[in-house]
Amino acid sequence: MTDTLRPAEPASAAETGDGQRKLKRSIGVVGGTLLTLSCVTPASTLFVVVPDLFGTLGTATALTIAIGSLLCIAVAFCYAELGTLIPSAGGEYAMVSTLAGRLAGWLVFVLSLLVVVIVPPVIAMGTADYIAPLVHVDPALTGAGVMLLATLAGLLDLRANAWITGVFLVLEVIAAAVVAVLGFSHAHRGAGSLVSLQVAGAHGGIDPVTAALVVSGLAIALFVTQGFSTAVYLSEELEHPRRDVARTVLATLAISTVIILVPVAAITMGATDLKELTGGDLSAMVTAWSNTAVGTFVSLCVALAIVNAGIVMVIQNSRVLFASARDKAWPTPVNGLLSRLGRFGSPWVATLTVGVPGALLCFVDLDTLYGVTGVSVTAMYLLVAIAALLGRRDSHRHTAAWRMPLWPAVPVLLIAVLGYVLVQQDPAYLLWTGGITAVATLYWALYLRPRRDTHWLVSLPEDTRA
Repeated sequence: MTDTLRPAEPASAAETGDGQRKLKRSIGVVGGTLLTLSCVTPASTLFVVVPDLFGTLGTATALTIAIGSLLCIAVAFCYAELGTLIPSAGGEYAMVSTLAGRLAGWLVFVLSLLVVVIVPPVIAMGTADYIAPLVHVDPALTGAGVMLLATLAGLLDLRANAWITGVFLVLEVIAAAVVAVLGFSHAHRGAGSLVSLQVAGAHGGIDPVTAALVVSGLAIALFVTQGFSTAVYLSEELEHPRRDVARTVLATLAISTVIILVPVAAITMGATDLKELTGGDLSAMVTAWSNTAVGTFVSLCVALAIVNAGIVMVIQNSRVLFASARDKAWPTPVNGLLSRLGRFGSPWVATLTVGVPGALLCFVDLDTLYGVTGVSVTAMYLLVAIAALLGRRDSHRHTAAWRMPLWPAVPVLLIAVLGYVLVQQDPAYLLWTGGITAVATLYWALYLRPRRDTHWLVSLPEDTRA
């Protein structure tokens, strides 16, 4: 029989102890959207992740991101429904555990932990390229510094961080808009180039971009707008989660897609030749289209965007660890530490736990981090889609929640597409992710399952409101 969880009863005073395990509801949909958009961090994604896609996909980059964004609509529908049905800081693992069983939820937790630990340093290491107009610093050291700064900011009150990240977000949207305007105004090729499927070859020639390459690139394309899922991690701190989670998820996906995809199209059309586009040096392109002052301004805006992303990702990641400790995923002493809240209401031990290792990961090979992240995101979305397919069974059928259109067709189609995308990934990255998942399964079998009455007890906050 499937080991699923029933909707949790309201927590008693004994279960919450002295109240340390209860997050404070302090933000509305605007603050939540600002934080979530900042986690997507459109400008830093555009300038840090997209150049690698240009190197592999050339003129097919915009098309691949567009396809990935369409897939993300279906993913966002799943997140919006499940996030309002199961509004927990645990995010994906709380949703999947409740609907598809504890083991499935545990595996989603491990995948989400891989993503939340790896993505911040991946983004942070890009900072060095964009502060180069002022100072030249080793990318690994710069990334580690950004991670430590983001960790310190993550210890503050969530409302304060919403305003900090909101200011940074304005700057990065301006930077993306400048790139879009410059790219379109210096176009060297027409809109047809966006579907020409060409990339510069190794010896100066032109190579075709195959359908297999596009499918393989979809894993990274899904990662490009992945941050919209942050809304479900913030559901315990949103004032009206049953309403605002869905609004935040869907609005963030729409806005971030525009902010990323429009400049990508402009860059594709504005690059002087295919070699320049494949090289992916966006700072050099911006400077060539304008002047050094504009190039420096855009670069510094991107650097701030990366810091912004680091802050929000550390906030998100600490909530995941906090929720896992509250749900007793670890030995008792570890649970007690990770569920501690500081004077600002933030889970300070969990924040340090995700921030400091993130700084250390800045010294790991970047390609490996990208590959494992792409596989982990795809697999995580796959399990969320399965949970969405199960989300209207039994008592959940009548629970007040936002409901996606075209159910069950949306999750069924998403499962099929994501399964295909997953098997097309590089075997080495599949092995890395699979090995980590296998170790996590052993932990489940040897430690969590024998303690099923006292550990891995996924619950909802007692004050969830409509």
